[in-house]
Amino acid sequence: MTEMLQFAVMQRALLAALLVGIAAPAVGIYLVQRRQAIMGDGIGHVALTGVALGFLLSTNPVWTAVLVSSLGAIGMELVRWYGKARGDIALALLFYGGMAGGVMIINLAPGGSTAKLTTFLFGSITTVSTEDVTAIVLLSAFVLAVCLGLRRQLFAVCQDEEFARVTGLPVRLLNLLLAVTAAVTVTVAMRVVGLLLVSALMVIPVAAAQQVTRSFAVTLAFAVAVGVLVSLSGTVLSYYADVPPGASIVLLAIALFALVTLLAAPLTRRRGRAAARAAALEESGQAVPAAG
Repeated sequence: MTEMLQFAVMQRALLAALLVGIAAPAVGIYLVQRRQAIMGDGIGHVALTGVALGFLLSTNPVWTAVLVSSLGAIGMELVRWYGKARGDIALALLFYGGMAGGVMIINLAPGGSTAKLTTFLFGSITTVSTEDVTAIVLLSAFVLAVCLGLRRQLFAVCQDEEFARVTGLPVRLLNLLLAVTAAVTVTVAMRVVGLLLVSALMVIPVAAAQQVTRSFAVTLAFAVAVGVLVSLSGTVLSYYADVPPGASIVLLAIALFALVTLLAAPLTRRRGRAAARAAALEESGQAVPAAG
């Protein structure tokens, strides 16, 4: 471990992995709550167009990806509000339009861009530059400011839009802000996890946390802890085993999810039996005993 930290590229990679491990589940918890777990995939495909545009214009692909993916996420929300197409059709438009645009533009970019694009699709720790780290730090700060600073408002909107609207919350503005934040998170994570796998890091830690937690705050904290653990572990594994970091991180996340699910099975069964007893007592008109 000490040997690895002697290299500046690994220092940058671990810092990027840490920030990604925090930001991705922080946004993912809201997407899971809204039953839009695959939204990250759709945005990732749109971000592919932004990356290709960056190569074409000879600029930093991270910032062009932020711009294009944010516009795509906003477009999806507008279709969901005003269009007759359902949300899943809007996601399909993001998927296919983003991929087609990326493929088309990358073929117009200077030679060698196609090979570089692979590092954004699947992640690459050796390509994380100082400029990338600066962008990731700034974008992660924005993501965390939104997800933590507006957690009560976002929770209310994701839980029940109609109730949130009645209480006076700007539902449409919050939905747009969440969509843009998800887009920013995708671009934050693409250097480490890759555009094609980033959605997994947004969803799997949250799914693991939900196996053992009940409250929103504890679920968020647990999910972030899982995200940080698998991101750092996967990055270290990719260095020593010479394997892709994105695949390492996602496979570790899946393994941890399976372990947590296995360990949480007895707790889930006890909760189920307790709920069944409470329902039976309530139906029979008896008082439900207090817990503990």
